[in-house]
Amino acid sequence: MTHTLPLPDLTHERVEVTTGPRSGLVITVALHSSALGSALGGARLWTYPHWSDAVGDALRLSAAMTLKNAAAGLDAGGGKSVICLPPGVTFDADRRRAAFLDLGDAVERFDGLYRTAEDVGSTTDDMLTVSERTAHVVGLPDSAGGSGEPAGPTSLGVYESLRATLEQVTGSPAVAGRRITISGLGQVGGRLAVRLAAEGAVLTVTDVNPAKRSLAADLGAEWTEPGTEHLVPADLFVPAGIGGVLYDEVIDALAAGAVCGPANNPLADRSGADRLAARGILYAPDFVVNAGGVVYLDLEAKRLGSRAKIMDRVAGIGDAVRSLFEGASAQGITPLDAAEQRAAARLREASAVPAGA
Repeated sequence: MTHTLPLPDLTHERVEVTTGPRSGLVITVALHSSALGSALGGARLWTYPHWSDAVGDALRLSAAMTLKNAAAGLDAGGGKSVICLPPGVTFDADRRRAAFLDLGDAVERFDGLYRTAEDVGSTTDDMLTVSERTAHVVGLPDSAGGSGEPAGPTSLGVYESLRATLEQVTGSPAVAGRRITISGLGQVGGRLAVRLAAEGAVLTVTDVNPAKRSLAADLGAEWTEPGTEHLVPADLFVPAGIGGVLYDEVIDALAAGAVCGPANNPLADRSGADRLAARGILYAPDFVVNAGGVVYLDLEAKRLGSRAKIMDRVAGIGDAVRSLFEGASAQGITPLDAAEQRAAARLREASAVPAGA
């Protein structure tokens, strides 16, 4: 089910919407903030009903990247790029290459204020294509000397966040025997499903791609049709696909004790956090939970520590989520409020530092 979202407020430093001269596709690059440094956020390739929906998604996603990078303690601003595929468009290898060359040109026009990377619908090989037109790209394939696929680090951070969330609502971080629903079996959701199944979780899964049923069968997971997954009784609901899935009607019918997952912007509206809280459903803020990939990419690109040390920092996201829950409880606010406060404090600190200091 597609739920159209309104355009968010324009709070961005710079937004460029172009039609790629090679691909003919609408490409949006949104720089939300560079207060903490060169912005970092992936390039999404997705089918949208209208090009304006893709622009809106880029605006929302880039603003979320500002929060994500700030809350994670990175010296990186927030940005995002989106390549819009119109419904029914055939996308062969030549046009795909053309689209990512066009993206490279668009990123280059930002003069280093924005760095792109792999995201939903794009790959490390696509980033190699982007690198033909700009140096401001991270996450190139290992074979090309890059840091490779960030889905592994993302899934590690989400896994540790899931354990922290389960601990908060059940008293134990153990996943064995817990009923967990995963909505979306892509790069991150699929990895989570495999790990959770191996640890004895009782899984219900779904994906818009019916071919993912085979993974469900392999894992011994129950399959539910897309759009019905929120009705399945669960200890934990894991949104792992596109954003905006938690709108009022879904929240009101959600049969889970908590929400924690890798999807960016799963709340259709920020008020959804209060709506979840009113129902006694714990919400782990997405931009804290799913920060593992960007932490990995940023620190790897800047050579700030060994890969093992970086992965240790990614694993620490679970403790960050625990800290948010504790702080939110102490203040009588939602975890989303607590996470936004943390990010805002870092941004204020950055703004208070004189240029060149």
